[in-house]
Amino acid sequence: MAAILTFPVARKAMLLPALPSWLAAQQWSLLPALILGGLSATFAAFLFGFPVLRLKGHYLAVATLGFLIILQVLITNMESFTRGPLGLNGLPMFTNLWWVYLWVVITVYVCWKVKHSSLGRSMLAIRENEIAAECLGISLTRTRIMAFALGAFFAGVAGGLWAHLVTAITPTSFSVVMAFNLVVMVVVGGSGSITGATFAAVMLTLVAEFLRPLEEALEAYGISEIIVAIGLLLILIFRPQGILGSQEPAFLMKPGQRVFDGGRDTLT
Repeated sequence: MAAILTFPVARKAMLLPALPSWLAAQQWSLLPALILGGLSATFAAFLFGFPVLRLKGHYLAVATLGFLIILQVLITNMESFTRGPLGLNGLPMFTNLWWVYLWVVITVYVCWKVKHSSLGRSMLAIRENEIAAECLGISLTRTRIMAFALGAFFAGVAGGLWAHLVTAITPTSFSVVMAFNLVVMVVVGGSGSITGATFAAVMLTLVAEFLRPLEEALEAYGISEIIVAIGLLLILIFRPQGILGSQEPAFLMKPGQRVFDGGRDTLT
């Protein structure tokens, strides 16, 4: 959505002939395109979340994987709207380092505020014990969908930033491997820790970038994926709660603020 909105009007008429006239005449700047792209992802999350988030465990994982494949096939076959497997190229290069940093700060701030709100406590309660949370009056489906939709919004914005950095986007740009890496970042950092997940995301990205010249020199591509997979296995075996678990560093917490940590409350 963000790519279509910023695509030059002159090229839309030639490459995307089936677009509605009102959409074909639009050429937006980056910020509103990102917001609408994020809202589109949120809408998709709502539609997908209602039937799927009632599942649990590996059933939910398989369902989300299936949804990814469905979307890829759908976008691939909508050639008049998306150019199919060719995707959209020649997008304006709007994204720079400052745009990325701005959205990183916004994302972390929103996640932090949500975690330390009543909604965040409800999410943590559902994660620890669904039956107990439901007995306390917490709506499991509504809370899960809200978490899913919030994550989808920022994922949509991130996809728009990425597309306007590499100036091209195809149905295969967001693959199962990327989804796996995102899960690894959360598992390694700690599924309840914003600081831990952020730290793990930075470290795993740096590892992949530092190993890229080595892979090219040895012509042994995939070394970084192997190292990440081994690291994930070690974390799951020796520290399944992740590096920080559900905690945040004490210096980031207000005096007397409670931190939920795997079934017990601790005071900072």
